[in-house]
Amino acid sequence: LVVTHYSGLNVKEIEELRSEMRNASVKFKVTKNRITKLALPGTSFENSSELFKGPTAIAYSEDTTQAAKVAVNFSKKNKKLKIIGGSFEGNLIDKDKINFLASLPSLDELRSKLVSIISTPASKIASILKEPGSQIVRLIRASGSKTK
Repeated sequence: LVVTHYSGLNVKEIEELRSEMRNASVKFKVTKNRITKLALPGTSFENSSELFKGPTAIAYSEDTTQAAKVAVNFSKKNKKLKIIGGSFEGNLIDKDKINFLASLPSLDELRSKLVSIISTPASKIASILKEPGSQIVRLIRASGSKTK
């Protein structure tokens, strides 16, 4: 959960932010602080209730880094979006930790790296096993062309 203040953003800028959030499968909601504080107890985000002051909006997603990435990238482009803090695995986090989360690779990036690490040894083994056979074929061709 990333908690932001959006004061000063016009409608076009908020729509641009929402579009970026949607493209990254991140939900972005403008919140009513009083109602949000009433809804937080009993959830893993209850420790973040102190962050809900002023014009507040939240970003959240299934992938733990995506909300942080989009919010941080947008706040770099548009200084009107201020990142206040957030919650990660039940712990209250500050802006520095959100920036750290934003710098981590996404779940899809980690999966692709893992697949490449796993598949690299297999492709090397396949090429090693293939090589002796191709060397024998070349040797036979070379000896066959000498006898003619």
